[in-house]
Amino acid sequence: MAVSGKKAIKYILGQIPFTAEIYWQTRQKGSPINSRFSLKGLQGAIPELIRDVEDMRQTAPKGKNIFVFATLHYWIEHAAVMGLSLAAQGHNVTLGFLPYSDWQSPTNKFDLRRQNAYALSILSQLKPVMESVSLLMTAPPLGKLPENLEKEIDIVSHYDTQYTLQVEDVDTQDKIYRLRDLRNKRAGHAAYKLLGELQPDTVIVPNGTIQELGVVYRVAKYLKIPTVTYEFGDQRRRVWIAQNTEVMRQETDEMWKAAQDIKLNEAQLDKIRSLYVSRKKAALWENFARVWQDTPAQGGGVIRQQMGLDDRPIVLLATNVLGDSLTLGRHIFSRNMAEWISRTVQYFAGVTDYQLIIRIHPGEVLTHGQSMADVVHQLLPKLPDHIHLVDADNRTNTYDLIEIADLGLVYTTTVGLEMAMTGLPVIVSGQTHYRNRGFTFDPDSWVVYLKTLKRLLDDPKSNRLDKSQVEKAWSYAYHFFFVFPRPYPWHLVRMWDDFKENPLRKTMTGPDWMTYQPTFKYLVGESIHWKKVFE
Repeated sequence: MAVSGKKAIKYILGQIPFTAEIYWQTRQKGSPINSRFSLKGLQGAIPELIRDVEDMRQTAPKGKNIFVFATLHYWIEHAAVMGLSLAAQGHNVTLGFLPYSDWQSPTNKFDLRRQNAYALSILSQLKPVMESVSLLMTAPPLGKLPENLEKEIDIVSHYDTQYTLQVEDVDTQDKIYRLRDLRNKRAGHAAYKLLGELQPDTVIVPNGTIQELGVVYRVAKYLKIPTVTYEFGDQRRRVWIAQNTEVMRQETDEMWKAAQDIKLNEAQLDKIRSLYVSRKKAALWENFARVWQDTPAQGGGVIRQQMGLDDRPIVLLATNVLGDSLTLGRHIFSRNMAEWISRTVQYFAGVTDYQLIIRIHPGEVLTHGQSMADVVHQLLPKLPDHIHLVDADNRTNTYDLIEIADLGLVYTTTVGLEMAMTGLPVIVSGQTHYRNRGFTFDPDSWVVYLKTLKRLLDDPKSNRLDKSQVEKAWSYAYHFFFVFPRPYPWHLVRMWDDFKENPLRKTMTGPDWMTYQPTFKYLVGESIHWKKVFE
């Protein structure tokens, strides 16, 4: 009863103007209301940042009008430093934000307004060099947006539900969907109004696929404002960037067009081989922040014996983690990944001339949604002897499975690229960055998929990739891992550690600036000339 009474009081106070703001000022003395929404890292760096930006912008040429948007405290801090670095280069920057502490739990108006007051108190200190605006305060009452934009926001709400619940089929009556739908619509109305007024030259948004980040990206795109999305992978001092598209789609078309005929030199080959070996051995490599396996490779012979495999050809199906940003909206001919897995398993259930190994993504041990193992068990409660399921928590090294396989089947996982690097024929069924690059089989319908599957199964040995295709796969892998991510000084995960090593002034006036400067130009919408990158 006490909890419900407190919630009721907060609800009432949240409807009364200025109550939350006054409470925050008088009772909390300007501190964050909880540790999940803290801008203390930025707050501590503000004096140095303002001083450096004011100094550097005095001699910088006049730049563009840039709008940067973020929500959640870690993205807000990162976007603020990014915005300040652009302001130091002469751009007129406005940072838009929403003061949410998470994306999946409702926040009462009283707490939300306190978080907003706290964020404004810190971000307003940047006013000498960068404007800040809360979309919470600029949002008009919910009404009708243009029909096509409403549909785009609906897509984001579906993605959010899939991402949060780690499901593929979305129930629009689910509380998570209703929460995301309401918040996304509010963000859509606020962004539509604000961007229409500001008319920036470029909008910069992290991720651009999910949550309010995806909504602002789609609003800017609808308004035909050039938009840049960015995201971080495993490498420190590297960032993925995309112009006028969602960065998580990892569209490498232009890069590959410029790089596909370039033969790797020995140093480049050594570098990509070294990375591949480290992944296989479950070891960290250079500036990558994680390992991809729990157990080092033991060798194909050991795995054959452990799994009781015989001499029949082996097909390796590698799954993705459900709800991952790299799977959202990536279907081509199947309704979703689960349907692709289900129909593929059904096909092999009636074909005993081959052995099927289904490798559930190890990342599922960290998730709470439906496992792709459940999809298999729903179809076949008892697996026939020729179908083997390697669960997410199984410590079998995936590279041992690649070693013994004759054919690979993937949706979007990068394991498909690594299979091709060994010469394995691979069928790619989802929209992934390495599809249609000259070293995979890429059906666009169920008919073509099943025909391709049968043709490759008839004689998998003779369908192994030739030398030129394998070389192309290694070249693509090199460029995807080492060239596509652009140099950038401050990674999201270790933002303030990176900033301590490379403060703004040192970054922009030191010897590394020639490396970073093209990335900052790319961020504000200047085209990247990939041919020049390779010169």
